[in-house]
Amino acid sequence: MKMISCLIVDDEPLALLLIEGYVNNTPFLELKGKCNNAFEALDFLSKEPVDLIFLDIQMPDLNGIDLSTKLNERTRVVFTTAFEEYAIKGYKVDALDYLLKPFNYDDFLTAALKAQKWFGLIDTPAETNERDEHDYIFVKSEYKQVKVFLADILYIEGLKDYVKIYLQNVSKPLLSLMSLKSLERDLPDDMFMRVHRSFIVGLKKINSIERNQIVINDVRITIAEPYRDIFHDYLAKKSIR
Repeated sequence: MKMISCLIVDDEPLALLLIEGYVNNTPFLELKGKCNNAFEALDFLSKEPVDLIFLDIQMPDLNGIDLSTKLNERTRVVFTTAFEEYAIKGYKVDALDYLLKPFNYDDFLTAALKAQKWFGLIDTPAETNERDEHDYIFVKSEYKQVKVFLADILYIEGLKDYVKIYLQNVSKPLLSLMSLKSLERDLPDDMFMRVHRSFIVGLKKINSIERNQIVINDVRITIAEPYRDIFHDYLAKKSIR
């Protein structure tokens, strides 16, 4: 099992002790350190980066919100605080979760599982092999960088300056400010193909082809004339004669 390395930052000794116990009871979490304040945490992280920080908000000099803005993109944060009014601020800086003190292990585990899902450590029934570090991209959406596994992309729709990325098991598409052409350059040719001015499809997600339409789940995407020869060449290589 892959482990999520984590750090606890809190100026309350009892809170540090409690969260340490919760971390040690969670099989996929690996505690790397504990810090009493934000400055100590910054020094620790400069020497040993971690995946996840359980971070108190109200601390002297430099609070948890300000500290979170100084972290690298990969490090995720679960805020812990006794003050409910900080929740909105916490989500504005893209926290994975917000734990209101006093919280129990069940609350803690819910937040930890969100982190596990973020780091892609949960296998789906149709996907039991570990995912390689090159199997995902980060897409900017709503002021945050969202991790998207290539294997989860059904198809992508271009809308002028935006794209909509449709993902399996997700009800709403991911909206991002970029061109379809620029995204196409970053996608592997063996997994994706442009079949229309406005559409890129996940080749492994195609359920059927009916005349000049690709069917993915309940969606029909027309194969436009300029792209038909390339697509039919691909189809011929995959067809049993």
